Amino acid sequence: MPYIEGESLRDKLNREKQLPVEFAVRIAREVADALDYAQQHGVVHRDIKPENILLHGGHAMVADFGIALAASRSDGGSRMTETGMSLGTPHYMSPEQAMGEKEITPRADIYALGCVLYEMLTAEPPFVGATAQAIIARVMTEEPRSLTLQRRSIPPHVEAAVRTALEKLPADRFATAAQFADALGRTDYAMPATRIAAAARPPRSRRALAVVAVPWVLLLAAARYAAWDRIAARAAPPPPPVVRFSLSYEGAGRFGDAAGSPMAFSPDGARIVYVGADSSGNPWLYSRGLENVDPVRIAGTRGASQPFFSPDGAWLGFLQDGLLRKVSLAGGAVVTIIETSLAGASWGSGDTIVYGSGNRLMRVSASGGRADTLAVPDTGVSYRWPDLTPDGRTVLFTLVRQGQPALAALSLADSSVHELEQGGMYPRYVNGGFVAFLQVDGTLFGAPLDLRNWKVGPPSPIAEAVRFGPAYPGKLGISRTGSVAFVGGALRLRELVIAERGGAATALPTASRYFTNPRFAPDGQRLAFHVPDFSGRTVQDVWTYDLRSNNLTRLTFDSASSDASWSHDGRRIAYLRQRGSGTPTSLFSIATDGSGTPESLLVRPNSINEAAFSRDGRFFVFRERTRATGRDVWVASLDSVQAARPLLRTPFEERGIALSPDGLWLAYVSNETGTDEIYVRRLAEGSGHWRVSRTGGREPRWGVGGRELLYRVQDTIVAAAFTQGAEPRFAPPQIVLVGRYNTSTDGVAWDLSPDGRRLV
Repeated sequence: MPYIEGESLRDKLNREKQLPVEFAVRIAREVADALDYAQQHGVVHRDIKPENILLHGGHAMVADFGIALAASRSDGGSRMTETGMSLGTPHYMSPEQAMGEKEITPRADIYALGCVLYEMLTAEPPFVGATAQAIIARVMTEEPRSLTLQRRSIPPHVEAAVRTALEKLPADRFATAAQFADALGRTDYAMPATRIAAAARPPRSRRALAVVAVPWVLLLAAARYAAWDRIAARAAPPPPPVVRFSLSYEGAGRFGDAAGSPMAFSPDGARIVYVGADSSGNPWLYSRGLENVDPVRIAGTRGASQPFFSPDGAWLGFLQDGLLRKVSLAGGAVVTIIETSLAGASWGSGDTIVYGSGNRLMRVSASGGRADTLAVPDTGVSYRWPDLTPDGRTVLFTLVRQGQPALAALSLADSSVHELEQGGMYPRYVNGGFVAFLQVDGTLFGAPLDLRNWKVGPPSPIAEAVRFGPAYPGKLGISRTGSVAFVGGALRLRELVIAERGGAATALPTASRYFTNPRFAPDGQRLAFHVPDFSGRTVQDVWTYDLRSNNLTRLTFDSASSDASWSHDGRRIAYLRQRGSGTPTSLFSIATDGSGTPESLLVRPNSINEAAFSRDGRFFVFRERTRATGRDVWVASLDSVQAARPLLRTPFEERGIALSPDGLWLAYVSNETGTDEIYVRRLAEGSGHWRVSRTGGREPRWGVGGRELLYRVQDTIVAAAFTQGAEPRFAPPQIVLVGRYNTSTDGVAWDLSPDGRRLV
C-alpha cells in the first residue's frame, strides 16, 4: 500500500474534538467523492468511520476496504452475505446492517458518512451508549439530536443533508454519495416536508429487531434477549429489543477458539474474557469490555483456558498448566487454588467453586485447600460443565450416558441428582428462573426452570449454529442477565486437504470430521490421524486413510487414542493412549492392517505428549510434561525403551518435535526468548542448539534428505534450506503455502509427504 504521510481523522478528532464547520464539510464531500467512485464500480465499503479516513496533505483518503473485499469474495452465496450477517462498527452502522439485511447497498455507506460528519461537527456520533448493544438499540429506535441546537454555527442546509443521510430507511436517504456531496454544497438544500414531519414524531417503540448471524471466525454478543420475556409469557411492558452484532478479533488478541469452553461473559453482561492469541500465536486470556474496541491481555495467563468469573465479576478463574487458578481483573499475581483436570467450573456465593474433574463434580474454596467430591456418577455416565445457581443451592450440569447429553441438577442440600428430562448440554442459569442450553445441532435454547419440581418448561430457540467441541463444552458465554457471546459455525468439523507446494489445495473425498494431526505413511499413499468425537469425555481414536482407494478406516476402538506416528516400514503405527481416567498417557503401537492387539511401547510416570521415530527404526524421541520443568524431550532406543535419557530438560517449554531423516538432528519449538521460535540441535549429548526462525515459528517438519526445514509462521508455511556443519546454516525462508489451515500450539498439525511435494 502507498505510504500516507499525515494522520487519520480519528487522530484529529481525538485531539481537537469538534472541527471547523467548513473543514468538516469539505472532508465529508471528499469522502463522498471517493465513495461515489467506489460505488460506480460496484463496491460498498461497509465500514466508513474516522479510523478509515486518512488525512494526507489535509485531504481525505478512504482506506481499509477489507470488509468490502471479504463481501465481494463471498460470491453472493456464502454466509458473508446471507440474512443475519452484520459487518461494520456500531457507532456508524446503518439500521439495515444492524438488522442483517441480505442486500447492503451504497446507501449504508451514506448513512455511515452522515454519522462521521455528525461527529466532526458535534464531537460525538449521533448515537452513543455504554455498550455496543445500547448503541445499536438507539440506532434502531431513536432519532439523532438536532445539529443546530448543539452548535448554532452549523448552516441549516448542512443539518438537512446530514438528517437525510441518517434516515432509518435506505430509500429515504440520498441515492448516491454524489447527491450527498451536492447537498452539502447547496445552501438551498432542505429535507422534504414529509420527512421533516416524520422526524418530529416521538421516538418509535423499542420493538425493532436487529438480527445478525455470525461467521465462524467471529464472536457474537447480544443484549439481554427479549426471548427470556417471551419464554416466561409475561404480560409486561414491551421487552427491550434483541440486538445482535459481530465482534471481530484480528492481530494480537485474535480469538483462538481453544479447547474446552474458550470464553466467559461477566455476570452483568458488560465484559467478555476469552482465549486469544498474541502476535506469535501464543495463547493468553484477553478481556474486552463491550464498550471498547481493543481487547486487553491479562497478565500471567499465558497458556490458560476455560475462564470463568467470580459472582461480582472482579476475579477470574481458569485452568493453567494443570492447575486451577485465579487472578484479579484489577491486577495482581496469579493465585493457585488446586491441582486438577477441569471440565468446566462455576464460582458461586460464599467463595465456592464447583468444577468437573474426571467424570465427577467437585467443590473447592476459591481460597484453596482440599476439594470435596459432590457427585460421582454410575459406570458409563459422566458429569460435566457445572453451573452453580446464584443462591448457591443447586448445580446445573451436563449428564452424558452412552454418548447422549442431557440436563441434570444436583441439590447441594441433600446431594441428590435429578435428571431434568430435557436433552441438551452446557446448561447455564439466567436470572428470573431460566436455563439456557445447547442441543447437538448447535441450537441455543432458553426455557423456564422449575427447581422445586426439577422440571424444564417448553424451550424456545435463541440462536442457531453455535459451535461446541469434544466433551460437549459450549463455545459460548452467557451472563446472568441473559446476554450471550458465542462462536458461530456449529460443529467445527474439518476436511483433510492435500496441497501442492506453492499450488492448489484439494480436499479429500471423505466426510468432514474433527480430523487432527495427519501424518503421511513412508510410502506416501496413506495417512494416519486421530478423530475426537463429541461424547461426555474426550473420546478419540486413531484412523487411517488410503489415498489410492479413498478408504477411511478406524484402527483403534479404545476411545482414548491420539497422535499417530508411522513406523519406519509403514507396518505399524505408534500412538498415545490414556488407559484410565486420571492416568498418564502412554505410548502404544498397533499393526496398520488392524490385526493383532495393541502393544505397550513405553509407560512413564508422567504423560507422554508427542513421539517421533527414526527412519531406521532404531530409536525415537518423545516429549513428556513434568511439574518441575514443564515440557521436556527424551530419547529412547527401541531395544531398551525404559532406559530413556533426557535430551532437552530446561525451564522452558519445548514441543513440536521433528527428527531429521538421517536421525542426527532434532528440530523443535522453544519459548526461551519469550516467543515461540524454531531451533535445531544434534541428538548427541551435550550438543548446542541453533535458532532457525527470527519472527516466530511453530510446527517444524524436515524436507527430503534433511536438506531443508519447513515450519509455520502464523498462516504461512515456509522452508529454509539447511546446510550441515560444525555451525549449521539456514538460508532465508521461502514461502511454501499460505492458508487458514488448522494449527497446533502444542504439536504439529500438518505433515510433508516423503517426496517433499505435497502437504496434508
